[in-house]
Amino acid sequence: MQAVPSTASGSIAPLVPAKHRRSGTAPEQQTTSGMLTPASAPAASLVRTWSGDREGVEWDGQPKEREPVRERAKPQIVQQPQQQVNRKGYARLDMIGKGGSSRVFRVLSQTNELFAIKRVSLDKTDAETMNGYMNEIALLKRLDGNSRIIRLIDSEVKPGSGGSKGHLFLVMECGEIDLARLISEQMKEPLNMVWVAYYWQQMLQAVHVIHEEKIVHSDLKPANFVLVRGQLKLIDFGIANAIANDTTNIQRDHQVGTVNYMSPEAIELPDGMRRLKVGRASDVWSLGCILYQMVYGHPPFQHLSVYQKMKAIPDSDYEISFPEYATPTVPAPPRQGSSGHGPTTPPKKLDHLKSRVRGDVITSIQSCLRRNAKERALIPELLQQSWLATQEPEAPSAKNLLGEKETIINPYYMVQLLKYGIKLGLDPSSANMSEEMVQKQAEHLVAELKSIQNQ
Repeated sequence: MQAVPSTASGSIAPLVPAKHRRSGTAPEQQTTSGMLTPASAPAASLVRTWSGDREGVEWDGQPKEREPVRERAKPQIVQQPQQQVNRKGYARLDMIGKGGSSRVFRVLSQTNELFAIKRVSLDKTDAETMNGYMNEIALLKRLDGNSRIIRLIDSEVKPGSGGSKGHLFLVMECGEIDLARLISEQMKEPLNMVWVAYYWQQMLQAVHVIHEEKIVHSDLKPANFVLVRGQLKLIDFGIANAIANDTTNIQRDHQVGTVNYMSPEAIELPDGMRRLKVGRASDVWSLGCILYQMVYGHPPFQHLSVYQKMKAIPDSDYEISFPEYATPTVPAPPRQGSSGHGPTTPPKKLDHLKSRVRGDVITSIQSCLRRNAKERALIPELLQQSWLATQEPEAPSAKNLLGEKETIINPYYMVQLLKYGIKLGLDPSSANMSEEMVQKQAEHLVAELKSIQNQ
């Protein structure tokens, strides 16, 4: 089953196959003496005759009085609206998402393949935005065949009439479900690190692809990733920008992004400047927020109001909480008679299913969520994390936990030390040993024992 990727504000509705219904005018399946007719019944005892729209039935050879002819309703064939893109026809099935000036439709090609058509109105589009759309198309064509990027099948700009600027049409690969929906379903279950590692690795790979092309997405969130035949792919490059002059920053004339996943530098305004610096590290911050959500069920700043988020995200004094346990949650049932307004009931926590979060996973999230962009982890570094292979962290050996002046004493060595201490106590000359000399003697014994153990 396939569906289409959502837009930033849309969701994905699964495609439900239509049930086959037998035509009301189709003849019944013929029966033979070897099927439903009893063996003792004569072959002529059950005869059905069909003549146009009239049906005559004979029982035991006697004709039954025919009923008057009734007009039967002819099955209506619903003609789906057609959409032409570069003279190729697509049957529009339904609309599954929409943004400010765009609509996304699920369509069926003439070869019965499912695709998504994104229709963008160009009426309110200025030259800069139009150039961004063209860059997006060029990027998708350049990345065609990459398994982590949604595939662009076709595109066309159609001029409008009556003063309209027309529309841009993008025919794109289908997706089955977006990551936002996937996470919301998974959060009802205990933390599954195999699931987290599988999709986290694919997200990193997808963003690494566009970074290698000197592209910063700058609006990463779970809805920007969709599953296509079980593989996670990056979609929606509507505000992706090329990194100018091979640097790691780009300049923005306006604030972008979704607040829950916005980086500190996307919110902060430098002194005396109204332009924002957003670079590769901003995408890493957003990815860290998504990983946090995959582990804990919500982004790190979700509990704050929009104003509080804008203050807390760039504030280095605001500490992000990294709980030791992840607790599954289920949405609270809607209140009876609720109109959907007013305070909502918080989700119910399933404390009996809570799971301890691995320390190395928390470390990975923290390496993405550093306020200073230069201190954040790089995607190649994140891809090398051992927990991505779902390996348990290597238990440190006892020797590695010892300090420089520490050693292990087993019963055998303890006996030797006791004998040495007793012998030393019986020596009259040791009675005048100072505390400093005793300390040095102890350190000497530990060093000697350590050297023996390391041989």
